[in-house]
Amino acid sequence: MSNSKYDALKLENQLCFPLYAAAREVVKRYRPYLDELDLTYTQYITMMVMWEQREITVKALGEKLFLDSGTMTPVLKSLEAKGFVVRKRSTVDERSVSVFLTEQGEALKESAVEVPAKVAGCVKLEADEAIKLYEILYKILKTE
Repeated sequence: MSNSKYDALKLENQLCFPLYAAAREVVKRYRPYLDELDLTYTQYITMMVMWEQREITVKALGEKLFLDSGTMTPVLKSLEAKGFVVRKRSTVDERSVSVFLTEQGEALKESAVEVPAKVAGCVKLEADEAIKLYEILYKILKTE
């Protein structure tokens, strides 16, 4: 006999669990390709923004990636140490720090261009399923 009072505590009834597990699984599938680039997944998504923007404030970068400054700082330090980005404090507002893509960071783009297709081949979703999942996930992310 099921005690419905506690059904909400069953793992199988949690939306958050398959989201968490699926996210971990997808990131795991990126790992071999990102290891070749000497990037973590968080560094990789940061570089994806940098390849699009070339220059962005740390605050705007964190907002775009849904990451706080405590997470962004070590990621950016590591990318800077690898020569992919440079951080510079604003001369107008010393509280603001901008991130700039370096030539070496731009060159990395060529090595990374095949990663999305390689990972897509590891995820067994039809194109329409992937689009719908993308829409649903962003709906969750934009909920406040």
